[in-house]
Amino acid sequence: MSEHYWLVCHTKPRCEKKFAALMAAEKFEHYLALVKSVRHYAQQTKSFTKPLFPGYVFAKIPVEQKSRIYQQDLLARAITVTDEAKFLRQLEDVKAIVASGFEFSVMPLFTKGRQVKIIGGPLYGLQGFVDDPSNPQGIVLSVDVLQQGLLVKVPVEHLQVLP
Repeated sequence: MSEHYWLVCHTKPRCEKKFAALMAAEKFEHYLALVKSVRHYAQQTKSFTKPLFPGYVFAKIPVEQKSRIYQQDLLARAITVTDEAKFLRQLEDVKAIVASGFEFSVMPLFTKGRQVKIIGGPLYGLQGFVDDPSNPQGIVLSVDVLQQGLLVKVPVEHLQVLP
């Protein structure tokens, strides 16, 4: 019996569905979370599906066949899942939420001390850290020489988590 392991497959831009089709053709277990989206144009309304996590497909690959995931140049990188049990629980949770019909949105994971960057508004480009993850309404900008910081209220959608 061959050994399999889960990968988080980071695809090239707008290649998620093509990569999922490749995984299906190779008969590799995979999951691409898709959500319905509706766009309203002046004369018409279009409905389509889009990836819940843009750029990512989850795939279970036989160790000896890992090279097959790179055959169509759709993949930027593959990240090995280290805690498979936790990953599978979270994947089942995502599947349940997607299937539930409830409204949801993807949010960055804010933790105390997490570095963030402002990506919108008049403070664009400033960096700071999350002070209160239970209410991430802003960030703290450090003034180290004074051993003080400024709490700036910034809309969550203007914050980007830094690696």
